[in-house]
Amino acid sequence: MDAIIAGIGQTEFSKNSGRSRLQLAVEAAKAAISDAGLTPADIDGSVSFTHDENDESAVLTNLGIPRLRFTSRTPGGGGGSCATIQHAAAAVVSGQASAVLVWRAFNERSESRFGQPTQGALDPAWSFHLPFGLDTPAKIYGLTFQRYMHRYGLTNADFGEYTVVARQYAATNPNAWFYQRPITIEDHQASRWIVEPLLRLLDCCQESDGGVALVVTTADRAPDLPRPAARVAAASSAYLRGGHHLFNYHHADLSTFVEAAALADDLWAQSGYGPSDMDVAMIYENFSPVVFMQLEALGFCGPGEARDLIAGGGIGPGGQIPVNTNGGLLGEGYVHGMNNIVEGVRQLRGTAPNQVAGAQRVLVSAGRSGLVLDRP
Repeated sequence: MDAIIAGIGQTEFSKNSGRSRLQLAVEAAKAAISDAGLTPADIDGSVSFTHDENDESAVLTNLGIPRLRFTSRTPGGGGGSCATIQHAAAAVVSGQASAVLVWRAFNERSESRFGQPTQGALDPAWSFHLPFGLDTPAKIYGLTFQRYMHRYGLTNADFGEYTVVARQYAATNPNAWFYQRPITIEDHQASRWIVEPLLRLLDCCQESDGGVALVVTTADRAPDLPRPAARVAAASSAYLRGGHHLFNYHHADLSTFVEAAALADDLWAQSGYGPSDMDVAMIYENFSPVVFMQLEALGFCGPGEARDLIAGGGIGPGGQIPVNTNGGLLGEGYVHGMNNIVEGVRQLRGTAPNQVAGAQRVLVSAGRSGLVLDRP
């Protein structure tokens, strides 16, 4: 694919930003445009999330972008994070835009907290679940995780092994909310239950305030950029019949993340790579168990083998496949997975706080959307 990520930008990740969602979006966007060596006048396309409450017109006006000729939004929440790059890459490759700004910004801690009980139906799907007490993401996702946990004989302490690694990476990442705050498995087990016996507090992603932005353009501009680009070697999404981005427990086998498996087939076919070719994996984790399920679905290990891979040091520093080297959404911050894409670009540039030596290829997975990035 002849598209590259040319610029990255972000605000700090906090629990109370003290400014509007629009200001966060504009700050991150300005940083990304500058990082790409471009000006606002060079931007003619934009992509964000359907959930983002910033209007394209407000963003372009505050940035000084004279005109957008391409706009797009990806469906749902964090599962569509990598699809933003897919949309942007499709736009520049097809000639619909020459440089596309991708952004996501919110005050999810200081304003609307999605992790708290939902009081009313946000879309019709909620009407079938709220009467049964499924009013938080932890409860909803727990139905899937419980089947996976039962089938492979896992305990909550097994899930905690991932959280310990995530916090280890976050502790040495100055951008992370949990910078200099590693934990032990004992700390994990002492945290309070959120959904017993599946999820403790330290299994759950953060609620963060912040903004992230990226600039996608054509690969022929790479030699003129001030910083190394990340080539989009593959980009895909997987939405399957009977599935749902949140209430995803209607498939026949809930112990397998079937969307992630379908996504993997497409990414490996597009890129010509396989799991063993990846130097780093950035895996969306609103809750710790989903890392286990994605590692298996993406082919980094067999069914039921993620526990041993993680417990044996396979995803930590120097491991078989370092995972979420920024600390992930549990350790760095939660901006719907967009910060994981930024970390993937940093790894390829060689500028990540927890740099994997000689990183050439990165997988970024959000379960239902994904990317393979490499050096042009």
